[in-house]
Amino acid sequence: MEIYGVGQVCQYLREMLEVDDALQDLWVEGEVSNLTVSTAGHHYFTLKDSGGQLRCVLFRGRALASNARLANGAAVIAHGRIGFYEPQGTLQFYVDLVQPEGVGLLRLRFEALRAAMEREGLFDPARKRPLPAYPRRLGVVTSLAGAVLHDIIHVVNRRFPGVEIVVAPASVQGEGAADEICAALAALNDAACVDVIILARGGGSLEDLWPFNEERVARAIYASRVPVISGVGHETDVTIADLVADLRAPTPSAAAEVAVPNVRDCHEQVRALSQRLQLAARTSLDARRSQLAHLESSLRQASPAWRIADRRQRLDELGKSAILHFQHWQRLRREQVRGLEQRLLTLDPRAVLERGYSLVWHLQRGQLVRRCSEVSSGDAVKIEVSDGPFRARVE
Repeated sequence: MEIYGVGQVCQYLREMLEVDDALQDLWVEGEVSNLTVSTAGHHYFTLKDSGGQLRCVLFRGRALASNARLANGAAVIAHGRIGFYEPQGTLQFYVDLVQPEGVGLLRLRFEALRAAMEREGLFDPARKRPLPAYPRRLGVVTSLAGAVLHDIIHVVNRRFPGVEIVVAPASVQGEGAADEICAALAALNDAACVDVIILARGGGSLEDLWPFNEERVARAIYASRVPVISGVGHETDVTIADLVADLRAPTPSAAAEVAVPNVRDCHEQVRALSQRLQLAARTSLDARRSQLAHLESSLRQASPAWRIADRRQRLDELGKSAILHFQHWQRLRREQVRGLEQRLLTLDPRAVLERGYSLVWHLQRGQLVRRCSEVSSGDAVKIEVSDGPFRARVE
């Protein structure tokens, strides 16, 4: 007889539950009771009906994504997996999605797949690729029977004539449609002949649009090496394909609008770019001319002939400046001499005599008589006037 530990039995039970596929993807309908919310935001409750009850846990992140408001007595449909919580030895239903009771099965499947793919990162905006600005070839995945293809071709030809449209036909409704859509996307990718793909169909009920909610279609869009635009249904219709596509358009015609540019806008852009190019060319040419003039000036300054000519010019200028300086100095000296002459003329005794004065010389002493006391009666004197001297005797 072999004896097992409690932990071994708990581990075995957990492993047995995890390998049961039916218990790992389970929808359960029941009434909420014993609801408690932890400080971390996790919800613990019990789902019950007349036949039994099941302990459940809804972690905070999944609770925020759920549409149903949990409350005691609420009738809900929950999706999740059955697991065994070893520390307490209890079987639990790990809930990842809660919807109010009465929601259709397709809606439940849609919400479950949406939540799973969102967790997986298929809807992450960071992974979505930008559309080519000027596609040369446009791939279209749609039915050949409806008006959708005609609308897309009309819009594309109106906005950007000349774009080649490559159609990969596929059923967009009913059994086998999802496989045909996946095959069409793969064919366009394998051919490597298009720059962008439009996945489109007209409006319809949830059942009609269901192929675009299939997981394999979503993964085919995700795996596409070419950007995919989803134009499925009307503006109010949202499918998994819309969420995983690189860009969602509200209608097929709107998908064609965003897939190609408007040729009028292109003409305006070309005109604006041409003007910018001309302005840039003129600016660059002016800058090069200025640079060339600067280089020519530098080259002239570095040339011996230019230096000699420059020195000659400077010598000429210095010569002219010296001549002007000498002439100025000469005029200045002439004025000074003229001033001295005037002063000398003023001090010349003869100039005094011209004004009627005279000089008296004592003949015996030979001295100029300055005072009356220097002569006596009978002394001989010489009197000098302006036109000459004459003799006289003092009385």
